[in-house]
Amino acid sequence: MNELLLGLTVPVIGTVLGAACVYLIRDSFPPLAKKIFMGFTAGVMIAAAVWSLMIPSMEMTGGTGLHKIFPAVTGFIAGVVFLLLMDYVIPHQHESDASSEGLPCQMTRTWKLVLAIILHNIPEGMAIGTAFAAVLEGNAYLSTTGALALSIGIAIQNFPEGAIVSLPLKDAGNSKNKAFLIGVFSAIVQPAAAILTIMLASVVVPLMPFMLAFAAGAMLYVVVEDLIPTSAQGTHSNLGPIGFAVGFLLMIILDAALN
Repeated sequence: MNELLLGLTVPVIGTVLGAACVYLIRDSFPPLAKKIFMGFTAGVMIAAAVWSLMIPSMEMTGGTGLHKIFPAVTGFIAGVVFLLLMDYVIPHQHESDASSEGLPCQMTRTWKLVLAIILHNIPEGMAIGTAFAAVLEGNAYLSTTGALALSIGIAIQNFPEGAIVSLPLKDAGNSKNKAFLIGVFSAIVQPAAAILTIMLASVVVPLMPFMLAFAAGAMLYVVVEDLIPTSAQGTHSNLGPIGFAVGFLLMIILDAALN
């Protein structure tokens, strides 16, 4: 239970520390640093999706051939479709884009920016919840340390994400305290999504391989739809791939060191 509490708390702490940059950094988040961190986040999420979610999903299924990969394939597709629908329905706006996405509404730009980050955090919370649900069920293919490695990796990439949320809010005219609190609020969805996923998994244990792949598909949708394009915009687009390589390797090292 202590490991579960740690796994749910650590990613939020990462976002809180990042959001606290509004008190330390006077200007907006440096564009070049943002490219690196967006690439870094993409690297962490892809490594986590493959090593911590997709591979355990296929190993849990057992069997050979198509029978082995069927839950992983269907879960992955379902995760992509789920985020696609969320992206289409929920009003949101990316900080680097002046246009709004989702259904039309009168919501302010500030809250559309927050909802964009919340969309990112939903699959990350689901990934953490599914990993710990597998541990709680005593699954041999996901260890407690492996689930913690996933949580720590997400926490590390949450730090720059928290800064990327809060600093533009401050630049938009919000007070430092308000920008910080909104940044923290955007992280609450992660433990909420994790807890809901754990509750669902405890009721439908046989769906565990499907749910792991579902979280992987949702995470990779975010990477391809937003993180990689944002890291490649404008000049110095090579910084994104550098950040990607660092994040990818860091996640693999964490997984190997804690397993």
